[in-house]
Amino acid sequence: MKKAIAFILLFTVMLCAKDYSKHSETISVMHTLVKKYGFERDYLEKLFSNVKVQKSALHAFLPPKKRPKRRDTRTKAQKEKAKKYYDKYGPWERYAKRKLSTYRVKNGVAFLKKYKSTFEKVEAQYGVPKEYIAAIIGIESAYGKNVGKYPVFDTLSTLAFEKNRRNKFFKKELIKFIHLSKTEKFNPKNVYGSYAGAIGLGQFMPSNYEAYGVDFNGDGRITLQKQQDAIASIANYFKKNGWRKGEPVATRVKYEGMRFTKYKTGYTTTYHRKDLKGITPYVPWNYHDKVRLIKLKKKKYDELWYGAKNFFVITRYNHSAYYAMSVHQLAMLITEKMKEE
Repeated sequence: MKKAIAFILLFTVMLCAKDYSKHSETISVMHTLVKKYGFERDYLEKLFSNVKVQKSALHAFLPPKKRPKRRDTRTKAQKEKAKKYYDKYGPWERYAKRKLSTYRVKNGVAFLKKYKSTFEKVEAQYGVPKEYIAAIIGIESAYGKNVGKYPVFDTLSTLAFEKNRRNKFFKKELIKFIHLSKTEKFNPKNVYGSYAGAIGLGQFMPSNYEAYGVDFNGDGRITLQKQQDAIASIANYFKKNGWRKGEPVATRVKYEGMRFTKYKTGYTTTYHRKDLKGITPYVPWNYHDKVRLIKLKKKKYDELWYGAKNFFVITRYNHSAYYAMSVHQLAMLITEKMKEE
């Protein structure tokens, strides 16, 4: 009986594994790695000969019509609870409940205290406030507690070679990742990350790892699973994307009515404040550059904010106004909590 179970388990693993070494696209990737980065072809062929296909990661990048339908296994009570939740809250409220939890605030304060010396040095060098760096790490990986459970090499190989809407992007990321394994001296089979192949406390894609990663602890490697390197790398990312030291990020504003439709909203559209009639900040705001109008859709009304240049910089990390606002608000909540202690 035990032998039969062992055989079934082995057979299941074999079914999940795939030999990509003879795949035409893989051959092209190996050619680049050999010619550009000096890899041995035998090493690469062995690496790609046993890839565990990450089906759940692939599912996220298939066109909606081609995604296999997942059976709804919720009970009637669970479905009713979910409906009540969606009836009670608007899009921003649902988003904020996930991103701005008491857990993230409390642990953000603890994380700042634990790595106080690193944060102070990084803030002095890069000009990015420590609370914003901590907020990114809190939202991305729960301060390092959840850096991802997907094997990055297998995930990127799956997404590079199995047909999906972003094959070209993931092929480039796979090449970058394998190159990084050489420069930073790690086994590509031993690194785990997100379903998209993002790595470390700040969840950097391999191309960003290479472009913005910093060896801040001075051990000769850029290791984004280590707190010091991750903190400095996020600050470096912000600085290189235009962060302005000492300038604000956002402030809430007033307008007439409950729903805002007077001007176009979103982080890509900018205005001179004098041209925005009928809109004023709740508190004095000493910022004179162009602003963005950021609308947070709540159940009963729209909450409206001015977003400064630094707000736009946060959207370079994740192209979502809601994401950038959650980073800003979490940073503010962490700051307030720090003052109380």
